[in-house]
Amino acid sequence: MRKYCLLHLALLCPVLYAAAPVNSPPPFEIYAGYSWLSNSFNSVTGSPQPLNGIFAGLAFPEWHHLRIRLDYSMYRGTNLGDPQNSFFIMSGGQYGRTFHRERFYLEALAGEGSVNGTWFGTANSGYKNGNTGTIASFAEFLGGGFDTPLSSHTAFRIEGGMQHSNFDPITPDTAGSVPYHLAGIPDYFGRISAGIVWIPRLGSPIQPSSEHAPRRPVESEFIAESLNSFGHIHLFSDAWYSYLNVGGVEYDRHSWGRVLGADVDYSAEFLPIIILRQPSKTDIWGDRLSHSYETIPGIGILPIGTRLMWFSHARVKPYYVIKAGMTGYTKKAFSQYATYQNFALDQSVGFQFRLNNRFDFRTAFGFLHQSNGFVVPSNPGLDEMNWNIGLSYHLGRPKPVV
Repeated sequence: MRKYCLLHLALLCPVLYAAAPVNSPPPFEIYAGYSWLSNSFNSVTGSPQPLNGIFAGLAFPEWHHLRIRLDYSMYRGTNLGDPQNSFFIMSGGQYGRTFHRERFYLEALAGEGSVNGTWFGTANSGYKNGNTGTIASFAEFLGGGFDTPLSSHTAFRIEGGMQHSNFDPITPDTAGSVPYHLAGIPDYFGRISAGIVWIPRLGSPIQPSSEHAPRRPVESEFIAESLNSFGHIHLFSDAWYSYLNVGGVEYDRHSWGRVLGADVDYSAEFLPIIILRQPSKTDIWGDRLSHSYETIPGIGILPIGTRLMWFSHARVKPYYVIKAGMTGYTKKAFSQYATYQNFALDQSVGFQFRLNNRFDFRTAFGFLHQSNGFVVPSNPGLDEMNWNIGLSYHLGRPKPVV
């Protein structure tokens, strides 16, 4: 799970170099600074031990005062002799308004957190995989803050709010290594942060409501796609003997200019058909206990995504796309002890071939991750390598072929 979070951040880092055109909405914001968490994860004695760390992230240009925000925070410390080393990667919305010189905002974020496996105890020789506690959890943050300008390209930021996660201890291996909830383990934390916001390039002023911006055609497309697994991999999950066949629709809309020579598009995915073949009997970690299989239908919605496409007006167009959302199944997926719903991260790299002014064909290699973020003690997850193909239909005025 730690590698998964770092990979997710690294794949989104190229947008840090985006430059908004002169007539664009307000530009990207890049921020970093100090962050304080009100408690340690193993604080069962009633004596909170705060953790110190850093926070950093990126906010996309505004749309009706709303920004999409990507946020990373990391905390370090020691409590009761046990190391507390954690980080959180979340994304969500930031709604802001300007009063005089200051910019005030509210935010709601969700994502995943990771902590070292010995946060609950350093004597880990009797535990499965050496972990005395769960190392991953779904996380949410609700809060707000304000920016006060220091110059035309920088501002000082203060923000705070409430953060939630649910890391639990694990019983020793002799008892089956099962996560359990211990009274006193904190789930809610106060978070206060302060730092610097950097605006790479200034955008145009927001137009008064009485003025209407001229309408411009937006390049967008629908893609009917098929995804099929061909191999297994252990990067962020434990499940192994499961297989996927998926059919769905992807929508891409050119939204954020260019980065590293590529068009930056908004991307969303709807998967009405997911066919999962999994072992009919497993343990709590998703290990196979039977050679028989069961077939489970599901559905997926991944509304948060970005596509980078190079040479978008050419006949052959390389691209990379990443999307995040949820999948749901009619039975518990990847383990009989897990959940019906899972968080999903779908990413692909491939080529799109122009057939004519309206239609493209694409083919790609992909990686689909699903896990429940330990909302219940059983979180085997599934990392599936896949090949995928699709047929794209361009909306609006056809593009000229270069």
